[in-house]
Amino acid sequence: MPPPAESTQPQAASILPRRSVPLSTSTCELCHIRKPFLRRPKTGQKICQPCFFHVFEREIHNTISSRNLFYRGERVAIGASGGKDSTVLAHVLKVLNERYDYGVEFVLLSIDEGIKGYRDDSLETVKRNKDQYVMPLEIVSYKELYDDWSMDDIVAQIGNRNNCTYCGVFRRQALDRGAQKLGIKHVVTGHNADDMAETVLMNLLRGDTARLDRCTEIVTQSADSPVKRSKPLKFTYEKEIVLYAHYKKLDYFSTECIYSPEAFRGTARTLIKNLETVRPSAIVDIIRSGETFALERKKGGTALKLGSCERCGYISSNRICKACVLLEGLNAGRAAVQVNGVEYEPDEGAALRKRLEHLSF
Repeated sequence: MPPPAESTQPQAASILPRRSVPLSTSTCELCHIRKPFLRRPKTGQKICQPCFFHVFEREIHNTISSRNLFYRGERVAIGASGGKDSTVLAHVLKVLNERYDYGVEFVLLSIDEGIKGYRDDSLETVKRNKDQYVMPLEIVSYKELYDDWSMDDIVAQIGNRNNCTYCGVFRRQALDRGAQKLGIKHVVTGHNADDMAETVLMNLLRGDTARLDRCTEIVTQSADSPVKRSKPLKFTYEKEIVLYAHYKKLDYFSTECIYSPEAFRGTARTLIKNLETVRPSAIVDIIRSGETFALERKKGGTALKLGSCERCGYISSNRICKACVLLEGLNAGRAAVQVNGVEYEPDEGAALRKRLEHLSF
């Protein structure tokens, strides 16, 4: 397989090892042979480049094997956005599949949310990844699934408020439907340790401890979905993913979603980065804390009953699935705009948001 084309990635610039740091005064702390090339963000160890690649890949393999994420002959879809996380995930899974003979067939599955200047460009990266990693690619779009709505249309309708809620619900169901279209029952995503820690903090800051049992699990499967999801990068630091992608010269798309700066997750991310600066182990510590909360809560848990949405027929634990509840509000707002010629005000969705709060996510 020819090496992917090199791309300039601004995300890597702030965390690449500075040559002014006297790393060359000693040997690599792992092999004790080569000169150290970087200080590992996760442990602070001064290690050479080959050792960094080895421990990075080995730790992901250990996560996969210790949790029995795959079985021989399984077909697995990789949620591919073209970003650093999913690109590194696809690359590493291909390497490990060949090195350790998993016997797994991997397929790239991408969602086109319909964000001009962002998703259309990132999908071009995924198409190159398809050829670079010799994996089939399936692309599913919001417009196909959700009454001709794209995320650009949704944001034009409701503004920047709560747009990540819409996208999150639609994207999860789109991944499920794309996997079902391929006859696949297992999707792996590029959620890393930073993402997991951010979600734990977000749920705690909102007082939503009921969601801790799902947000900390490496494998999830709910009554709302026939598809199992897993996160092989659960314990992999974002900084190390960027370093790996940079030094491996992987081809990935580095621009952030144009609608995400308004999201509450940005607040949690800033806090996580500040904590990591003081204490690098804080990321894993937060994940472990979330797991402990979840274990205590599970003692009295009850299972959700499986059913189907009365409108779209998709699997749901509620009479109407979350996607259809959101579409109801969007279509009602669109009709008001077209008939009355008035713009949709975010506060008009208060009743809809109240309904969503009582649904089981």
